[in-house]
Amino acid sequence: MPIESGWWSDARRVASPNHNARPQGEVSALVLHSISLPPGEFGGEHVERLFTNRLDPNAHPYFAKIAHLRVSAHLLIRRDGECVQFVPFDRRAWHAGRSRWFDGERERCELNDFSIGIELEGDEISPYRDAQYCVLARVTRELLAHYLELTRERITSHAKIAPLRKSDPGPAFDWAYFRRCLEKNDRRNGNDM
Repeated sequence: MPIESGWWSDARRVASPNHNARPQGEVSALVLHSISLPPGEFGGEHVERLFTNRLDPNAHPYFAKIAHLRVSAHLLIRRDGECVQFVPFDRRAWHAGRSRWFDGERERCELNDFSIGIELEGDEISPYRDAQYCVLARVTRELLAHYLELTRERITSHAKIAPLRKSDPGPAFDWAYFRRCLEKNDRRNGNDM
């Protein structure tokens, strides 16, 4: 089974302490982020260290500003397509921060309560890699099948839910290509979504 007890079978597990229970148990939105540590640099273990409260503030001048943060995401998709899971999907990861979502019925301010956060290793100017889009499409497909309240219309960016504060994953993220990857995956599996 691809998702069992909130863990995706295709991801490497690195448990983060930065999570808690979802107040209503709801999983109905997917928020895409980008991250690079230090900014503009890819690879290494700095993101994993940030999400597990082990980032050395002396390892880089930028780290002194963020090492105290207690943040996490459910998944990180690295540049080569490797996927690392920090928090089970059924738990509330601390990824969205101050944000707003209007879902047609109500305005909601605490997106961590009901969303899954996926970080793409990247920044707002460097093109994301095909391997990342492929893995993102695969895990999105499995999340859509597993969490019935989650729909394609409820996939968004950090920039859209916190527009004055965040801009990720930025203009380098190709939404049309991501949708095509999802459709290609649908056709390969014989599904019509």
